[in-house]
This record gives sequence, C-alpha cells and structure tokens, in this order.
Amino acid sequence: MELNHFTYGWVNPALAYGISFLGSLLGLICTAKARGYQGAGHPTRWLVLAAVAIGGTGIWMMHFMAMLGFTVAGDDVRYDVSITLASAVAAVGVVGVGLYIVGTGELSLPRLLGGGVFTGVGVAIMHYMGMAAMRVHGDISYDYRLVAASVAIAVVAATVALWFTVVIQTPGLITLAAAIMGVAVCGMHYTGMAALQVHENPGRTQVGGTEPFSFLMPVILFAGIAMIVVLYTVLTAPEEDEHAHRARAGLNG
Repeated sequence: MELNHFTYGWVNPALAYGISFLGSLLGLICTAKARGYQGAGHPTRWLVLAAVAIGGTGIWMMHFMAMLGFTVAGDDVRYDVSITLASAVAAVGVVGVGLYIVGTGELSLPRLLGGGVFTGVGVAIMHYMGMAAMRVHGDISYDYRLVAASVAIAVVAATVALWFTVVIQTPGLITLAAAIMGVAVCGMHYTGMAALQVHENPGRTQVGGTEPFSFLMPVILFAGIAMIVVLYTVLTAPEEDEHAHRARAGLNG
C-alpha cells in the first residue's frame, strides 16, 4: 500500500520542527534555572517543567503534528486514543528521569551516557507506541535496519540534549542547542516512519480507533495550557529570584 508522509506538503514538517524547537528552547531555559537554584533552593520544579517542555512539546507534540501528515492511499488512518496518550506520558517520564540523572550530583561520563541511553531508548519506545496506536486496513511491519537507525539517532540525540542541559547557559547557545535538538528529534521521527510498511489485507474490513483530527483540538488546548504555564513560570522567575534575594539579605542583616 502506498504511504505518504507529507500529505500536506511541508506544512506538517515545518510545524513539527517549530514545535520541537519551542519545546526544546523552553526546556533548556528551565534546566538552566534548575542549575541556578543549586545551593539556594530545590531544582525539582524546574526539572519537572523542563520534562514537560522537552518531552511533552519538543518530542511528543512534534510526533503528533508530524503524524497528521501521514496517510495511506485509499485508506483511513485511525488511532487508539489510550495508547496515544500513554505515549505522551512516556515521553515526559523518560525525559524527566534523564534530566534527574544528569541534573543531580556531579556530572560524569557514566551519568551522561546512562541518562542518554535510558532517555533515547525511552523516546524511541514512545515513538513506536505512537505508531502502534495506528489502525489501518492492512498489516503493519517494519524495516528493522531503519528501526535500529532511529533508535541510534534517539540515543545520540538524547545524550547530546542532556549534555546541553548541563553545560549550555548563554541565551545564544541555548537557542542554537534548541535548533539542533529540533533537527535531531525530527530526524529520529521521520527515520522511524520510513521504517513503516503497510501491506494490504482484504480480510480486514473493520478498523477501530479515532480519526486524528477529531482529538486535535483537545491535544492543542492541553499542550497550549502546559506551555503557557511553563512560559509564565520562566518569565516570572526573575521577580521571584529578586524577592528571595531580598529575603536572604534581610535575614543576614
């Protein structure tokens, strides 16, 4: 069966990259805030927000947006909503664990590699969970060479991303790192999608699931609220830091 990953041209890839860049950018800003809180407070809040931004928006929302451009000729593509939502939770969870591994304690090569492998494999699993949620009138199989390549890309991208969260601090470098992360995430996604094969199965007459555009608005609404919360927290952080500094100065005085 003929597959089309760019049904609407470059609209979906461009939106997917933009979303991945934005999520990565906010996530890297949050991890920079977490590092700034070392010794002066607890960084957990910032690490959680970073996991939501990078895992929820930078990775999962990118995947969801790109999948909207995927179609099978002569067939309707539907999705199992529960598996789709579970993949979102998985994305946030594995990124959160990876950030915790490298963001607490002194950074070392074993920590970085361990966190990168865990997060990369987790992100790849999330991606294939999202693909497993697809329902079509056919049998799905994969080119496992491309599957292996997508997992390798995910591990390398996750390791580099975690390294970025520790060493990148200046606004210019954070923006550049977010741009690189967006390319890596999109590259992993489309490599994994290239591994997908759908074979016609005339005996499969009924397909369950929901059309993706039917739950597009709830997903966008939820993701938008999450990003507004993250952005608001980032923008109000300088004021909170100033209040905390004055409070400490008053106690010391």
